[in-house]
Amino acid sequence: MLLSLMIALDVVLSPLMRIEGMAPMSSVMNIIAGVLLGPLYGTMMALICGLIRMLLFGIPPLALTGAVFGAFFAGMLYKLGGNMYWSMAGEIIGTGIIGSLLSYPVMVWFTGSQQNFYWFIYTPRFVGATLIGSVIAFMVLVKLKETSIFKRWQKLFNGGMLYGTK
Repeated sequence: MLLSLMIALDVVLSPLMRIEGMAPMSSVMNIIAGVLLGPLYGTMMALICGLIRMLLFGIPPLALTGAVFGAFFAGMLYKLGGNMYWSMAGEIIGTGIIGSLLSYPVMVWFTGSQQNFYWFIYTPRFVGATLIGSVIAFMVLVKLKETSIFKRWQKLFNGGMLYGTK
């Protein structure tokens, strides 16, 4: 249920606050999902959201290359580092660097054209979106982490019953 709620929020919020070539709300949701749900469910959220956005809104495969790696690294680095700064760094590395570099060959394949494309064409926009999204996610998470239900859900997904530790 919580994963479905996160998917719905991502699908609805991403087009609302969108700058051409940048999706900062996707980064916000990736970081929140990384902190709340962990790497597995955060990546599933990003993958499903990317597919829905591609089907409903006609967004190119950049919806996948950008979000999936960021969500995975946001969750993984949060799990390793234990605080939201690590999750923010994971989103910046995953989406801003890895996702942007992988977007070039995907778009060459998708469009069939290499004209006017070069390897770092997406990097400034992806890094910019992740920085904007990281600041917004930080402000949201500071308040969310104070609530008891957030802590309970976080414990459930990040080391509770779903991972077999309790």
